[in-house]
Order: sequence, then structure tokens, then C-alpha cells
Amino acid sequence: MEQTTVNPSNSITASERPNFMARSIALMKPVTWFAPMWAFLCGAVASGATDWNPTDIGRIVLGMLMAGPILLGVSQVINDYYDRGIDAINEPDRLIPSGQVSLRQVLLTVLVLGALGLGIALFLGQGVFLFSGLGVLLALAYSAPPIRAKRNGWFGNSLAAISYEGLAWMAGHIAFAALTPASVFVALMYSLGTHGIMSINDYKSIDGDRAGGIRSIPVMYGPQRAAWMIVITMNFAQLVVILALLSWGQGIAAMVLVGILLVQLPTQASFLKHPMENYLKFSAIGVSFFVWGMMVAAVALRAL
Repeated sequence: MEQTTVNPSNSITASERPNFMARSIALMKPVTWFAPMWAFLCGAVASGATDWNPTDIGRIVLGMLMAGPILLGVSQVINDYYDRGIDAINEPDRLIPSGQVSLRQVLLTVLVLGALGLGIALFLGQGVFLFSGLGVLLALAYSAPPIRAKRNGWFGNSLAAISYEGLAWMAGHIAFAALTPASVFVALMYSLGTHGIMSINDYKSIDGDRAGGIRSIPVMYGPQRAAWMIVITMNFAQLVVILALLSWGQGIAAMVLVGILLVQLPTQASFLKHPMENYLKFSAIGVSFFVWGMMVAAVALRAL
């Protein structure tokens, strides 16, 4: 990593600067932690090998902390570091471009979180360590040169979706039992759906991404066409899971997922009609039902 460039006009005095821990937590973006934590929990449920005992509950909580605050946290720090040039133009008050966070703090935060996360992963098992290590590598490929996959919405969002959902789900499953083809398949389908969710987040930064050479899905195709791609991707993934559950004899779970999908349709229609005005509402409501569907599928897998 090279030295962070600070914009003097946005420098923060020592008295105004939050403490070291507060700055590190802010870099880790707590609002993003839910997705991998939930996916790890779904994977653990899908394994069919968990029970309501202190040992299993403790391992699940530890795995969720590893997947969310720690490993996703370190990926967010890495991403902010490599985005500092674009942020200095579009969001100069953010922690790194404003000078509130130094290179030393970035390095220390990454090293501590990385070691802690991989240490917990190894404690939970070699399989968890393998998936967690792969997730860290994908996070680097997403943010860092020379790959910097985030420059292309198809490639970058795929890496992020697999890391946040697929790998976290499989880590949760393998923490308790051997992976099954059905669980891997469902994890990959929800990763596909999450690709669409990742693109929703890109609406807020269309102008900045365009100026910075980031070819997100909304930048490449425009807000309207991108909205259709997002909705089709999310619904296709859910429909495939529904059909898979039906084929596995899990008709009740499949019907519940049909209901969950139908509930999403009004919000999807509003998003398709006016994507720029409604993407935040769609992200809040539509995505919430999508993730509840993940748990329904996990419970159904438990019954196989």
C-alpha cells in the first residue's frame, strides 16, 4: 500500500477527530455486516446438524461475527483504501481522503482483522478456513489493482455476491456437517440473486462511478434497463430455488417462497417504473423479503 493522499482543505483537527476505535469501526461499515452473517446462519441451519445447545449456539455466533464484522469489515477497509482517489473527488469528507485515517491505521486494522478472522475460521474447521481465505482473496480481487474487479459490474458484483452469500453460507454449513449438493446449489442461486442486489447499491453513485471509470450495471445500461436486469436476476434465482424445493419434495417450503416472491412484486413494479426515485425503497423492502426466503430454503434443506 502506498501513502494515503490527504486533501489539506479537508483536514480535520485533532480535537475534531474521532478516536482510533471509532474510526476503525466506521471504516468497517457496520451497515453492511448483515448479509454474510445471515448467510452463515442460513448455512448452519441448512446443515441439519445444529441444536439449541450452548456449544452450537456459541459456534454459530462466533461464525457470524467472523463473517460479518471481521472479514466483511476488513474487505470494506481494503475497498475504502483503494477508492480513496475517487472519494477525494466525490466524497472528500470520508475518513481516508479527509485525513482522519492514516495509512498506518489502515494497515493495522487490516492486519488485526485479517488475523482474527482467519484464526476464528481455523478454530471452526479447515473447511471454514478454506472458504474464509477464498473470500479474503476475492475481496482483494474486487478492490485492489491490478484486477480491481469492481470496475466492471458483472465481474465485480459476482465476486462480491459469491463472497457475501455463497461462501458465507457454505462456511456456515461446513462448520457443522459435510456440504451437500443441494445446499451448495441453493447457496449459488442466492448468490446469483445477490448479484442483482449489489447492483441496486450502485444507483447512489452513478455519476461518481461514471467519472471514475467504474462500469457498474446502472452506468453501463442506464437506470431503466439496469432495473429490469436486477429484478429478472433476483426473481430467476428465487424461482429456481422454488422449483428445486418442489423436486426435493419440499412443497410447503416452495409455496412459502412463492408467497414471499409475490409480496415483492408491487415494490419491484415501483422500482421498474421509476428506478432512481424508488431504488432505496426497493432495497429496504424487496431485499428484506429476499433474505427471509433464504432462511425458508435453509429450513427446508434441513428437512432433506
